[in-house]
Amino acid sequence: MRPPESFVGQPIRSLQTMLQVIAQNDTDYPSVIPDGIYGPETMQAVAVFQRKQMLPVTGIADLTTWEAIVPIYEPSLPKQDAAVPIEVVWNPGSVVKSGGSHPNLFLAQGMLAVLSQVYHSVSMPALTGILDEITADSLASFQMLAGLPMTGNLDRTTWTHLSQQYPMAANRAISRCVK
Repeated sequence: MRPPESFVGQPIRSLQTMLQVIAQNDTDYPSVIPDGIYGPETMQAVAVFQRKQMLPVTGIADLTTWEAIVPIYEPSLPKQDAAVPIEVVWNPGSVVKSGGSHPNLFLAQGMLAVLSQVYHSVSMPALTGILDEITADSLASFQMLAGLPMTGNLDRTTWTHLSQQYPMAANRAISRCVK
């Protein structure tokens, strides 16, 4: 859990978030809730950290303590693996047309939502499981980019191209968020 950008100007909440992440990876450290209040729990967590790092134990997060927390916090962040292709068997000849519904449409709409962040000509569909007008438009735009006939329908060929393009688009979207 990386402190959100909304924590800028909230050093106590950022400190608590870093201590919480460290505690999730090492049970010797007490967990603290990032509430932005430098209360007894935060003081105790800081004191434990200071003791384990052989710093003067004050319970106060001075610059030396802060600079010791950051290099332990960064490697403790959960690793986010690259998106992998979705392997769903799509029956040959199976086609979902406008107004139709299918359980895989939720997945297709989710993939299109990610693709819309990378390819701005693909519109963001709602996650309804129904091939509504917005989803059909989004599919047709994707089909055009993939060099497929622009039917707006979801068929095996479109599904194959979606599932191949999704991991690359997801990785690009993730890298944008991390920066």
